Amino acid sequence: MKTFIVLLVGVTLGAAAVWFYSNYRDDPRMKSAEQKVENAAKNTRDATQEKLRDLHLTSDDIKDELARTGQVVRRGARSAGQTIADATADARITTAIKGKLVASRDLSALSISVNTTAGVVTLSGYASSIENISKAIQLAMETDGVTKVISTLQVKPKTK
Repeated sequence: MKTFIVLLVGVTLGAAAVWFYSNYRDDPRMKSAEQKVENAAKNTRDATQEKLRDLHLTSDDIKDELARTGQVVRRGARSAGQTIADATADARITTAIKGKLVASRDLSALSISVNTTAGVVTLSGYASSIENISKAIQLAMETDGVTKVISTLQVKPKTK
């Protein structure tokens, strides 16, 4: 019986996902969300490449420093690792908040844009009430790594 219920729930969730995708695939808000995820990935890549360029380490530099101190590769790796961690932290925060918005019954992840820079989250777009703006801010503040939330959310009642 448990197997049947699990199978039924799985089929139901799968059907709901197909329905959602087929109905909202061309929705401009969905395209906007896809574009933001793509931009976050590009920003992460660019930040990493920029930091590696700033290190100015040629093969000869590495050989010389390793011969003298044995620490250049470790320092460089630690520095590059920190840069990658910093760049991905903002993307992780944004993704976590978007996930919370998707899970919320009162908030629309498609109507609320989330941008994160150095732990500062900016929420923009629309919510159906002042109370829902408060909920969105609270969701963002409860996310690990968030240091500040700036909201430019506007009230736009749901259309039926």
